[in-house]
Amino acid sequence: MKYELVIFDWDGTLMDSVARIVSSMQAAALDCNQPVPTPEAVRHIIGLSLYKAFPVLFGELTVAESDALLHAYRRHYLELNTTPSPLFAGADKVLTGLHQTGYRLAVATGKAREGLDLVLKDSGLGHLFHALRGADQARSKPDPLMLAQILDELRMAPEQAVMVGDSSYDLAMAEAIGMDRIGVTYGVHNRDQLGVHKPVAMIDDIRHLPEWV
Repeated sequence: MKYELVIFDWDGTLMDSVARIVSSMQAAALDCNQPVPTPEAVRHIIGLSLYKAFPVLFGELTVAESDALLHAYRRHYLELNTTPSPLFAGADKVLTGLHQTGYRLAVATGKAREGLDLVLKDSGLGHLFHALRGADQARSKPDPLMLAQILDELRMAPEQAVMVGDSSYDLAMAEAIGMDRIGVTYGVHNRDQLGVHKPVAMIDDIRHLPEWV
């Protein structure tokens, strides 16, 4: 075991939820009389907390406008949107195998904790993780606070862990704290964007992860 702890992003890394995020954001924009962002624009901000993402998508907003978008997005994503969000093929088996081998597992996500708890319950994978951080429990990626909190909770050092994610925000977060990082190329950011942050590996399928940890 090269590492003792494997920290995962969620959306675009373990779960194929990008289409649901895009359509929920577009619906929220319509509800709030904001310009509807393109799918490409929404894909680019996946990984950021919503309050960080809104100015990128919609420009400068008042607090009231941001709050309205937040509530509309969560209502669509958590309640109204029926777009399927399956786990990527093999993700459940990879997580179960790592857990059984003795790795400690954690999630550091741009989702709010409420949304993370929901998908963990629905997927039946919550029992595999030793620590969880949502965007509303720390500062938004790429700030490394959520990684620092996970390490502190599990009493580990950065060199004992690796971050696995599909966005440049995930890898920049790990880079900032001196943690190794693995990029997955099937999510929201491409190889060139991920490569800027010098990952120890880039994988095209989550089933290849055990070879690198």
